[in-house]
Amino acid sequence: MSGNHRVRRALVTIATARWRSAAKPEEGGSRVLESQAGRTIGDIGRAAQEHLGTKHAARERALPRSRAAIRLSANAIRAAHRNDFDTARRLLTEAGGLLRDMATDLAGHLDIFYAGFVADAQKEYAEAALTCALIRRDPLPSPEELGIEWAPYINGMGESVGELRRYVLDRLRRDELDGCEALLADMDEIYAVLIGLDFPDAITGNLRRTTDSVRGILEKTRGDLTLGLSQARLTNTMARIEQQLREQRRASDF
Repeated sequence: MSGNHRVRRALVTIATARWRSAAKPEEGGSRVLESQAGRTIGDIGRAAQEHLGTKHAARERALPRSRAAIRLSANAIRAAHRNDFDTARRLLTEAGGLLRDMATDLAGHLDIFYAGFVADAQKEYAEAALTCALIRRDPLPSPEELGIEWAPYINGMGESVGELRRYVLDRLRRDELDGCEALLADMDEIYAVLIGLDFPDAITGNLRRTTDSVRGILEKTRGDLTLGLSQARLTNTMARIEQQLREQRRASDF
């Protein structure tokens, strides 16, 4: 065997021995990951446990706050329909506080913040705040003033149209027509705004579905209000004619 051949065999033997020694785990310990940090698999497992545990705790704190904010917003709308705006304002303040707490708590967990349930609570809050403002003829609060995102805000605005219809119908049943046409005009303007927001649903939070619903609600309300106003005018006209006939009969008696 030539000298060069013996040297090559020796080098191969040394390299093989070194590879086997590096690949063999130490007795009683875990295999060392080949990374600059030098972390073990156990280290990674403990870090994952801590990270996911913190995230899970944040989610568990946020969920009941979200449900409470939705409940408070719904009660605020009911109070507005009773014209109890002091109660509505108090409930909205409580709901807004819960939403701010959620936003602060989830600042480091944006995947949970944008998971959906926070947006649902923000939408209900926006619907309640905008419904109260529209009924009272107050300036509308902006998303920044409410502390919520734009997508839930515009969807809440669309949902408020349904509450305005309910308010208009309640007034029609009580023959309280003052202000109904102004509310119908607001509903019409809201629809015009929503129909102009032509962006993907991923950006607007499925606004297209809300807009389609608003169109149907608007047309039904327009028909109901037109009929109610026509009936009111007819009733007033008949009452005037009846009053005139009474006066004529009294005059003829003399």
